[in-house]
Amino acid sequence: MDKIVEVKNFKMTFGNKTVIKDLSFDVKKGEIFGLLGSNGSGKTTTLRALLGFYEPTSGELLINGKKYDPEDTSVTVGYLPEERGLYRKESVIDTMVYFGELKGLKNPREWSMKYLKRVKLEDKANLKLEKLSGGQQQKIQLGITIMNEPKLLILDEPTKGFDPVNRRLLMHIIDELHQKGSAIIMITHYMDEVEKLCDRAILLKDGVARAYGKISDIKKEFGGKSLDQIFVEVYGGEDEE
Repeated sequence: MDKIVEVKNFKMTFGNKTVIKDLSFDVKKGEIFGLLGSNGSGKTTTLRALLGFYEPTSGELLINGKKYDPEDTSVTVGYLPEERGLYRKESVIDTMVYFGELKGLKNPREWSMKYLKRVKLEDKANLKLEKLSGGQQQKIQLGITIMNEPKLLILDEPTKGFDPVNRRLLMHIIDELHQKGSAIIMITHYMDEVEKLCDRAILLKDGVARAYGKISDIKKEFGGKSLDQIFVEVYGGEDEE
């Protein structure tokens, strides 16, 4: 099976509001897939249903051909949510070692220190997480997410708020994991990241796919426009009275 994620006829309703209407797409093993859309389009709802945080109203959401079970070790999943969650009163290195042990790393301290050096935070290893800036905490959480080299990596706005230098650094780290065979689902509002990194993408609006397929095919469908221009075309005029 060449698909690591399958979403089939997914519908999600909260009370009287339908957030996802009838969504179907797949993510292939080893590809980088862009999950795109404005805030409220249904991206995060889809990911949460895929990971079992929400029970879908109808349809199927599968990882490696079955409903996701965190106890299933046949496929490792790493999820970096938009809302960061770390033990802010603990030190950077203790937090990373703790999660490394949970994930079964043989030498979690060694891995963590190498990663901290890579992201230029080795001098922060013994500081409490609450002493770090938001961007620095984001780097730590990314490290925790990728430390066991998950076969499926889900990133919700991984470079949000980063300057160009740190954005490039994180993109290199993500690309290295991809080169090792991981499939990556990436939510981002930076269309240049999508054009550079993603093999395929889906663009959601109001819980419906407005574009889906290879990046080149999506651009062709919209008359050769850039993804930025396509995004504006799909969402343009929403704020007009």
